[in-house]
Amino acid sequence: MKPLWYVDADTLGLAHVLIRARPDVTFPGDDGERHKKSWRQPPCVITDPASHDDVWIPAVARAGMAIITRDKHIAMRTAEINEVIRSGARMFAITSSDQLTIWDQLTIVVEQWQQLERAAAEEGPYIYSVTRTAMSESTLKQPDMGR
Repeated sequence: MKPLWYVDADTLGLAHVLIRARPDVTFPGDDGERHKKSWRQPPCVITDPASHDDVWIPAVARAGMAIITRDKHIAMRTAEINEVIRSGARMFAITSSDQLTIWDQLTIVVEQWQQLERAAAEEGPYIYSVTRTAMSESTLKQPDMGR
């Protein structure tokens, strides 16, 4: 099965839980081995969790995966936003200001999963802010092309 969801290095603990619950999830450095033989998949296109945004975001977008990350300041990360726009990526950022445990992150993702799937069916680029109680799309401006 081809992965549909890429869980970013910021949330590796969440990724390790999700791959036990869903066959369509991957993460940086994932070798594709699973607890169920039928869930095995090719290694992740991102091999290094320390890959820079300008490397992993376009590669994940080209692979057709939606991104789940944890970044409460995503709205201020111009370079990351520009990469999302340039690559047509579909990003879902857990933006809660609380210190979140893996359990907290999992709770947020599970509570919003139906909305995540509906939104992921749409073409990018976009970034959604995801919290326990809401999911809202961020307004994206065209990337700064050095003008």
